[in-house]
Parts: sequence; C-alpha cells; structure tokens
Amino acid sequence: MIPFRTETPKRRDIKNVVKKYSDHREDLKKDYKCRCGYCNDIDIWRTVWFEIDHFVPQRYLETIKETDYSNLVYACRSCNNAKRAHWPTGEELIHHKDDKGFIDPCDDEYGKQFARYDNGRIIYQTPLGKWMYYKLKLHKPQHKIIWQIEETYNLINECRKLLEVIDSPIIKDRLLGLYERYVEYTLKLSKN
Repeated sequence: MIPFRTETPKRRDIKNVVKKYSDHREDLKKDYKCRCGYCNDIDIWRTVWFEIDHFVPQRYLETIKETDYSNLVYACRSCNNAKRAHWPTGEELIHHKDDKGFIDPCDDEYGKQFARYDNGRIIYQTPLGKWMYYKLKLHKPQHKIIWQIEETYNLINECRKLLEVIDSPIIKDRLLGLYERYVEYTLKLSKN
C-alpha cells in the first residue's frame, strides 16, 4: 500500500470579505494545489469542473459565515455532489461523532483515514474513514484512473529529463517525438 496523498493541503488565513464564496475560487485552487480536498484528484484530467464545497454545510452554519474561507474546500464535482449537505452531527462545530461525519481535508488526520493500493485505488484505514469513503464515493473507478494518468505523466516527465543526457540525435529525436505526442494526447484528454 502507498499513502493516500503526499501532501496535506493548507488554507492560508484569508480574512478578506467577499460578496460570494465563489470569489475565493483562485485562492482555494492555489491552496489545494489544483486537487480535490476529498479524493486528491488533480483538476487537469477531470472532464467536469471543480466546485467549492462548504465543509460545514450552509444549513448548519451559525457562527461561521457562508463566505468564510476557513470553511471552504476545493472539490471535484463528484465529491461535492456525494457530500452534499450530509452532516450527521447536525452541529456546526462537531464534525464527527461515533465514527460518522467528516474530517476537514486540511487537517493532517484526514490523510490518515485512507491509503491506496499500488494501482491507485483508494481504501479506508479507520472506521471513520470507512464512513467517509462510502459517503464521498471514493470507491468510484475514476479516482484510480486519474491517479494512474498522473503517475504515468510523472514517469514520462522523468523520462524527458533523462532524454537531455542522451548523445545520439536519432534516438533523442525519436524519443522526444513520442514524448510530445504523449503530452498532446493528455492535453486532449483534459479538454474532452
């Protein structure tokens, strides 16, 4: 098994007042490094746009404002739709109880709830992780596929770096051509 993610996203302490929570989109995208806070999918290869989730759903907000940056999560549409307004505790400040509920994706504990098989499939590690796993539908094959595409992309980029030290112009040109075709293909995938 491998770690669920290599880095925990961290929200900056942004306090500026905005008219609507969507005004925070670019800051969230930056803080989450273009990744869904819940499934860790990168937004490059998603066919549907990313959204902004209210970690504590709007209907339970009492002291937190709808536009407070500290309660927003950069999320893929799949996770955002799966989470919706689910909040088992019904209490704004109690995120989980009796192994039901959520951990903020910016908390280091979130990543400990899950791991991945070597093929990228997400699995749960704790009882609370199991609840979140099924509620967020992290079993969907899309998460494994996006992870595999990203891993392939990273390997191809490592090969690209190795190409720089090859002395043979013929081999180098051939390999560079394959690399460029791969990059072009992955860009097409992200636009479809």
